[in-house]
Amino acid sequence: MGHNMGLDYATYAKRGFLLGLALFLFGALGAIVASRIGPFPGWERTLLSDSMILGFSLGFISVFGFGIVLPLTD
Repeated sequence: MGHNMGLDYATYAKRGFLLGLALFLFGALGAIVASRIGPFPGWERTLLSDSMILGFSLGFISVFGFGIVLPLTD
C-alpha cells in the first residue's frame, strides 16, 4: 500500500523525531525554568510533564514506525 502512495519514510521519521525532541525539550526546560521562578499552578506542571511524555513517545514511535516497521512491510 505504501509503495503506491509514494511515502518518504525517512523524511517522516526525521520530522517525527525532531517534533518529539522539541516537545520533550519544551517540557524539560519549562519545568526547570518554572521551578526556579517559584510555585506555579498545577495545570502548568501537568502541561509540561505531559509534553515531555508525549515528546518522548512520539520520538520513539516515529523512528520505529516510519524508520523500521513500515519500510519492511512495503
